Amino acid sequence: MAAPAPREEPGSVRMQGAMYPGEHAETMPDRAAAIRSDTGEALTYRDLDARSNQLAQLLHVKGLRRGDHMALLMENRLDYFVVMWAAIRSGLVITAINRYLTAEEAAYIANDCAAKALVTSIDRAEAAAPLAGLIPNCPTRLMLGGTLPGYDSFEHEVAPMPGTPLAEEWLGDTMLYSSGTTGRPKGVKRAPTTARVTEAFPGYEMFLGHGYHRDMVYLSPAPLYHAAPLAFCMATQRFGGTVVMMPRFDPIDALRAIERYQVTHSQWVPTMFVRMLKLDPAERTGFDLSSHTHAIHAAAPCPVEVKRQMIEWWGPIITEYYGATEGNGRTVITSQEALERPGSVGRARLGIIHICDDEGTELPTGQDGLVYFERDTLPFAYHNDPDKTARAQHPRHPTWTTLGDIGHLDAGGYLYLTDRKAFMIISGGVNIYPQQIEDALVTHPKVRDAAVIGIPNPDLGEEVKAVVEPADGIEPNAALAEELTAHLKTRVARYMVPKSIDFTDALPRLPTGKLYKAALRDKYRAQAS
Repeated sequence: MAAPAPREEPGSVRMQGAMYPGEHAETMPDRAAAIRSDTGEALTYRDLDARSNQLAQLLHVKGLRRGDHMALLMENRLDYFVVMWAAIRSGLVITAINRYLTAEEAAYIANDCAAKALVTSIDRAEAAAPLAGLIPNCPTRLMLGGTLPGYDSFEHEVAPMPGTPLAEEWLGDTMLYSSGTTGRPKGVKRAPTTARVTEAFPGYEMFLGHGYHRDMVYLSPAPLYHAAPLAFCMATQRFGGTVVMMPRFDPIDALRAIERYQVTHSQWVPTMFVRMLKLDPAERTGFDLSSHTHAIHAAAPCPVEVKRQMIEWWGPIITEYYGATEGNGRTVITSQEALERPGSVGRARLGIIHICDDEGTELPTGQDGLVYFERDTLPFAYHNDPDKTARAQHPRHPTWTTLGDIGHLDAGGYLYLTDRKAFMIISGGVNIYPQQIEDALVTHPKVRDAAVIGIPNPDLGEEVKAVVEPADGIEPNAALAEELTAHLKTRVARYMVPKSIDFTDALPRLPTGKLYKAALRDKYRAQAS
């Protein structure tokens, strides 16, 4: 195993002075803590501080105390930050629920985390209406922008509350749930903190490493319920910067927002890069992006060609990190390193990487296996699921944990991800990882998106199938399938070329950029049965 790179220290960093909305409300009350990108509507630090204090006071009156859980089911709107800061400055554990879930799916999470309060909005009425009756043990249910049976008006309940801090502002935390792309979502639980909100800033050094500063402007194009956008937005407000929140991602709107708001920092997923690169060149190069100094991306491996084109366009401002909600480890790679080591996600900055086979034996440099991160202590547990926690642990080293990703290290300690073990295709006894095939497909100009799965084959066990979303204006037909097959034959091994290619109007990709591959695979397996 290669020697590990210098790593960040985990845990909460004690700060020189307070870094939270209460301080910023005193020193720069009129600065925007958050701006809605499409309308320009702003939430100042004065308002964020006062309104989050009011909600914190209300939750205290309702009986919630340090360590209690609450849930948030809401679209991207400025009130999101009010609710989040009310929980974080009250010592509560808050679960942000995927806004696209059905009532039954949302109820499972609210009940599983034992939420004593839920905040939602009238815009989520389709799910929120039946949800009230499915969470009988959650007595405080508040709705923004209107009311439905089973909910109290957020505005009416909060209005009489004082805008001053609670007597004791304990530092709260999040408990977010996995996306559920390979099974039912589980809450990722961290060890409780004993600090007050003015005393500690979890991840402080990591954000410093991404160039965070008080005058930054951070563009968030993703859903706020997802771990990375939520953490990076909250950290921006810790530093006193401004979050520019997009209601939903659109490639032109994102570029327009960078120019309009003089964005300095941003975070993306690879599918967003692909969508921007497929814009007409005159369109995508018609914006002034000179303020943009730090572009961060994660969530999925980025195709090498896509990464190269983005660096050519934006310059060497792109940093990639590999990590997860579990926080068991993290790698980072700069633009320069990515050009020198195409396909790598970087060296370890948190934890020590080990590559192991299914029995837990460490593998030599260059050989693919399960990616484990070693830590001094177990950094997370899956809420109400000790078996899943145990399955994430190494069979002999309990503080080594894996999330099921396959990859290898090079001699310099740089990690290369192959795919998730759950998505591996076994065809004729050969292991095939779909990611490489998908990367080759999405770089074709006639492809908007692509997924590769294994479907049953009576002789081979499984065969490779591609499901392609054609680019705008491209007709899906047999000729296109032949063209894509020929394209792949020059880019991947012969045994990896799909036996068949289907076309679809839209792949089941989550708004966070993750492909809901389990649903796609299940659909085809059901058809074959």
